[in-house]
Amino acid sequence: MPANVRILIIGVGNEYRSDDAVGILIARRLRELSLNRVTVIEKSGEGTELMESWKNADNVILIDAVASGAKPGTIHRFDARARPIPASYFRCSTHAFGVGEAIELARTLNRLPANLTVFGIEGKVFNTGTGLSPDVQEATGQVVELVLLQIRALGQIG
Repeated sequence: MPANVRILIIGVGNEYRSDDAVGILIARRLRELSLNRVTVIEKSGEGTELMESWKNADNVILIDAVASGAKPGTIHRFDARARPIPASYFRCSTHAFGVGEAIELARTLNRLPANLTVFGIEGKVFNTGTGLSPDVQEATGQVVELVLLQIRALGQIG
């Protein structure tokens, strides 16, 4: 990551597994905004790849689909530095070592970014296919706004 980048946004998911694509699709919307000193990347959610992605970043915002049993479209926000995130929420991934496990391993190894915010959007459909379910689609605009608020809080945009 270039030295002048202050914030790394990681959109996680698989665009061919319906609601699992929500993190990637939100990341693409944020990339279109061309935010100053913000880098936006897309990842599949494989844990070691995530840890490698954020290793030189101080401020990371990660966006992914979750399955906690809450109403589809529910937005969960976690401060991963403050406390462990519920790893069971991220079981919709096809990876055995995914987001939750990567964060907890990084915590154990003292390799978490200084700030790591995770936005989890409650999914409904994780079958093969494209397009988001209506509740998840509706939540995407809200998550974009929440991410922009987080970036403002970090002092990057006015």
